[in-house]
Amino acid sequence: MRNLEENFKLAKKQDRRGQKALYDMFSARMLAVANSYTNNLHDAEDILMNAFMKCFSRIDECREWKSFPFWLRKIVVNDAISFIRKNKNLLYVDVEIADDYPEDDFGEDFKEINIEEIFSKIPDGYRVIFNLYVFEEKKHQEIAEILNISEGTSKSQLSKAKKWIADYLKTKENEKRNTESIKI
Repeated sequence: MRNLEENFKLAKKQDRRGQKALYDMFSARMLAVANSYTNNLHDAEDILMNAFMKCFSRIDECREWKSFPFWLRKIVVNDAISFIRKNKNLLYVDVEIADDYPEDDFGEDFKEINIEEIFSKIPDGYRVIFNLYVFEEKKHQEIAEILNISEGTSKSQLSKAKKWIADYLKTKENEKRNTESIKI
């Protein structure tokens, strides 16, 4: 963490070495965050570049070096959401809580879960709401404000996302069992 503190201080002075060091420290992680929203590596790279440009031009807004990673992540998430708003037509069905799936019904039989595979296949609208709720720990009211949807739509989309993930995992598990039974 000492390097973070030093590089943060250098970057605040607009030192290119400090900025590059911060970029090197966080770019892979922030690219993964952006990609988890867009599901398109090229779009995620654009978001990442814009986020770092914004970060370095407004770094004085971040007061503590310890909070830099969280501050940077917030910029990346906000830029990803802005990108999605501008470039993708996400369809949110405005329904109060849908389906009869309990909040945490993912099952316990799924030991090997490939998050990247799931996020490459889940519908965009579900992915965005799921990311904001689970990974960014936003409340439904906040999500509704961010995405300009109703709170009920946020809840509905989260419920549908969880159902989609549970169904996807069950399908993968069934495929695995069928493959194993064919080998025997």
